[in-house]
Amino acid sequence: MDKQPQIGQIVKVLRGKDENSYAVIIEIVDERFVLIVDGDKRRFDQPKKKNVLHLELQPAISSEVTSSLLETGRVTNAKLRYVIQKYAHAKGE
Repeated sequence: MDKQPQIGQIVKVLRGKDENSYAVIIEIVDERFVLIVDGDKRRFDQPKKKNVLHLELQPAISSEVTSSLLETGRVTNAKLRYVIQKYAHAKGE
């Protein structure tokens, strides 16, 4: 899997205490690490640094999160929760 992670992309956590939960990429640190948040346990001001190998990249990229980060440099936790909830609901989870 050599797809590059993108800002605003929804990911499924495969390892760690947040295993099997969804999160959104808000920053790409380098080719191995990204910063993820879920707006709930992992808020925007306390992102989690994750190895890309421990994430399953989902085909969905949230335009709301991406545009908000580009415009203001941040995104609200409520918006993050909404995006993840909407995605999980669409997948039937």
